[in-house]
Amino acid sequence: MQKNVFSSADLPPHLDHRARFALWQDIHVAEIWSVEYTISERLSFEAAIEATAVGSLVLGQMAGTIRHASRKAGNIAADGRDGYLLLVNNGDTVLSGTQIGRDYHVGKGEAALVSASEALQMTGGDSNVWANVVLPRAVLENAFAHIEDRLALTVGADNEALGMLKRYCSFLEAGPALVSPDLIGHATETIVDLIGLATGAKGEAAELAGLRGLRAARLQAILQKMRDNFADPAISAQGVAGQLRLSVRYVHDLLQETGVSFAERILELRLQRAHRMLSDRRNDRMRISEIALLSGFSDVSYFNRCFRRRFGSTPGSAR
Repeated sequence: MQKNVFSSADLPPHLDHRARFALWQDIHVAEIWSVEYTISERLSFEAAIEATAVGSLVLGQMAGTIRHASRKAGNIAADGRDGYLLLVNNGDTVLSGTQIGRDYHVGKGEAALVSASEALQMTGGDSNVWANVVLPRAVLENAFAHIEDRLALTVGADNEALGMLKRYCSFLEAGPALVSPDLIGHATETIVDLIGLATGAKGEAAELAGLRGLRAARLQAILQKMRDNFADPAISAQGVAGQLRLSVRYVHDLLQETGVSFAERILELRLQRAHRMLSDRRNDRMRISEIALLSGFSDVSYFNRCFRRRFGSTPGSAR
């Protein structure tokens, strides 16, 4: 594990603090991920990011005079990041934000789980310090069936699992590099496990909710069928209902409770597949029409319209 540091202190000293911020943000967008920042009006610009990789996870901390951060549809489209972040407030000011229609307020020592693939807003004070545990989407979703239900919910500073997670991450960051794949796997599993316990995605309460919720179990089965078969142009609510021995109306009713219809979910899955393929240089020889077809679209014109509406750019630009 190598700790990487990206600090405003390393920028050319002759620049004033506004120019330093502009350069720092440009590098951040190019090298880390696409976020729009606003800095304090009262304090000179300072910012430092530390990041340590643990397998596919990243343990990081950010400190400085960043006052506001936002990630919009254009930012999401720009870098294609779709992982999860456990945000831990290590500063004295409250970090407040919004995601998926939920407002969150994270005080000193508290935490909240957020997603890089959903629009996000966060505001703090003139000077802030926070830690991030960054996890690939598949890692967390494979571990916990309904992790998206835990987004933007505050985890209290007195949460026992959160306290253990902080100590464990500090131990890993301070120690020597892990070389053994078995140890790296163990550390990764431990971090994921503690996040599940801290956020309520794992544990007795979550298990009881799953056992008692037949509708929740059926919804999960429907969503899994959709994730497995969205690229099939013939997929339909009728077909999924038949495979799971449910009525079509029941399938639509369950999805309606989530606020996203069958057609909307299938379209989003297809668009995300297409965006990933277009962003992958290994697919440069493929025509856009081929990528659209492999993602489940049979009409290229319709694909182009949907892609532009979702990501704010053409498929060619995304390439």
